[in-house]
Amino acid sequence: MSEHPIAARWRTLGGRALIPYLTAGFPTPAASLEALRRVVAAGADFVEVGVPFSDPLADGPTIQRTTQAALDQGMTAAGVLTLIRAAALDVPVIIMTYLNPVLAYGVERFVADAQAAGAAGLLLTDLPAGADPAVEAAVTRSPLALIRLVAPTTDDARLAATLSGATGFVYLISRLGVTGARHDIPEGIETQVRRIRAVTPLPVAVGFGIGTPAQAAAAARYADGVVVGSALMDALGRGGVAAAERLVRDLAAAVHA
Repeated sequence: MSEHPIAARWRTLGGRALIPYLTAGFPTPAASLEALRRVVAAGADFVEVGVPFSDPLADGPTIQRTTQAALDQGMTAAGVLTLIRAAALDVPVIIMTYLNPVLAYGVERFVADAQAAGAAGLLLTDLPAGADPAVEAAVTRSPLALIRLVAPTTDDARLAATLSGATGFVYLISRLGVTGARHDIPEGIETQVRRIRAVTPLPVAVGFGIGTPAQAAAAARYADGVVVGSALMDALGRGGVAAAERLVRDLAAAVHA
């Protein structure tokens, strides 16, 4: 069996990974396509592509705003897969979505079409481990990695259960609350990463609230990867693709150092 693209990418990195998040279709479908390509050219090691959803409960104002803008322009789950296929990125793509768009599309069909479009992993934001075994089985039967979210409040017993079926990498939420850039990274990341590494060999990526090169460098001292979303979407909204590319280049330099 060939090595999974996510595992292969991490193995060849020889260091920490930068994982930018982009809302598919923001600020326009054409600009979104260009942004996907440009962030990879600027140093992204993986890319998370967000599926716009009308009720993004885990997201703060920035991602909510970008999601609504994409929906207003007609972006759909099918459109996201078309965008990923068109981008033809040479780094692994992780689809980050709420469960409802996947259910509406059809779970088996979505998983098959996502893989065909070039996605390497799937992160279902509002599907706790064990909550829907049929959905989880549909993903684990496919070539897509099933990526789990872990919160700082997850106790040891729940942590082991959550990660028992995880593949690809583990997404550690750095703080409670919704997505959005903050002024500092929370204390305790080192401890949380250590707890996860005690129960799984998978790489650990930290996200939620990381937006500056200094914050990314601080998180990368402990984690295997750093996810940046809201700050990147703010840059894209304010200054276009060029501004997003500049931020990713600075973040990549900080993480890879």
